[in-house]
Amino acid sequence: MRPLVAPEIKRLTATVDDVADDGTFTGHAAIFGAEDLAHDVVERGAFDATLARRGASGVKMLWHHDPAEPIGRWLEIREDARGLFVRGRVSTSVARGREALALMRDGVLDGLSIGFRTVKGLRDRRSGIRRLAEVDLWEISLVTFPMQPQARVTAVAAARSASLAALDRSGLCAADLASLPLRPQADLPANRLAATIRRAAALLRTAR
Repeated sequence: MRPLVAPEIKRLTATVDDVADDGTFTGHAAIFGAEDLAHDVVERGAFDATLARRGASGVKMLWHHDPAEPIGRWLEIREDARGLFVRGRVSTSVARGREALALMRDGVLDGLSIGFRTVKGLRDRRSGIRRLAEVDLWEISLVTFPMQPQARVTAVAAARSASLAALDRSGLCAADLASLPLRPQADLPANRLAATIRRAAALLRTAR
């Protein structure tokens, strides 16, 4: 029996485009032709064979690559002109899924990262860049810090818009918020996050 080979992990700033009320979202888990922080470039067609073999149902959705914490399932995974398009649904039946969904809607958790095994890859000795022509995709995780800055969750439902609107009305900027002695509250739901922004605005007005 052959021993299992640990998967490689490629964190991509993968954009999550939309997060619906039922936890469904879309995004890109890999961007073709873009060099990541590990000097790897994923080529178009790299996922064709693995997707034909596994399908979306055979690729796990994990929390930060932890196999003990699946947080949903992938409904659609396919290559498009940009990269690896994904559509999935975060499960609200588990605590970690509810936490992930709240963080996505607040714009805090927006990274996607793939766990895979390289099937065909070639590294250029001069540039140090490795071009991945074929990979065996095992899982795609929601993560805080992706490796390829172009691969992210791009938008998360109307709840995040409410928080951003509250920030706009307050007249605060990121530097203002960072200067205040507030406890980290990135995991708050949108309504409480908006209340925190309003409180920060009041503090600043008092300080000024």
